[in-house]
Amino acid sequence: MRRINPNGAEKAVGLFTAAYVLVFTVWFLSIGNYEFIVYIVTMAILIGLVALSLRKGEYPAVMLWALSLWGLAHMAGGGVPVNGSVLYNLHLVDMVETDLYYILKYDQVVHCYGFGITAWLLHHLITRHYPETRGSWTAYAYAALASMGLGAVNEIIEFIAVLAVPDTNVGGYYNTALDLCFNGAGAVVAMVLVRVFGQKT
Repeated sequence: MRRINPNGAEKAVGLFTAAYVLVFTVWFLSIGNYEFIVYIVTMAILIGLVALSLRKGEYPAVMLWALSLWGLAHMAGGGVPVNGSVLYNLHLVDMVETDLYYILKYDQVVHCYGFGITAWLLHHLITRHYPETRGSWTAYAYAALASMGLGAVNEIIEFIAVLAVPDTNVGGYYNTALDLCFNGAGAVVAMVLVRVFGQKT
């Protein structure tokens, strides 16, 4: 069996992440929110993948913390009650409002942030394992597009939740389309920031 051998920073992130996942799992079960159990299982798989690839990936501590905070924002979005709904539906800034959709919501910010972090992680992996791509548009484009692809996978998981659990909080067509748009925006912004400030990892 592969030995992970986490360092101090990695252990700290792991314990923090495990703590809030446990708390929210108990909370979701206690309120009967079985939709988010699907997400907890998905998150557990992702945590496992990151943990198993620690030595190959050598992720910077700041990247691991950024990933963990994304997970926390996601759990809080579905579990923290706000104004008779959940945090995910909280209206933040009145940018666009129609009968069909609203911009800007907490959900959209989390999507933008999360898939920006995903693009950053993918860029890190590409340039680590294929150092000849460092500084090339290939590394930026592949990371951004792959992040958008994973964002689409996330929407598939949400669709499975809709099919499996009645009365979900996922939303309809416009919500899905806006999620994909914010995923893409986050991925592109992340690559612009990496390009401007340089990849220090």
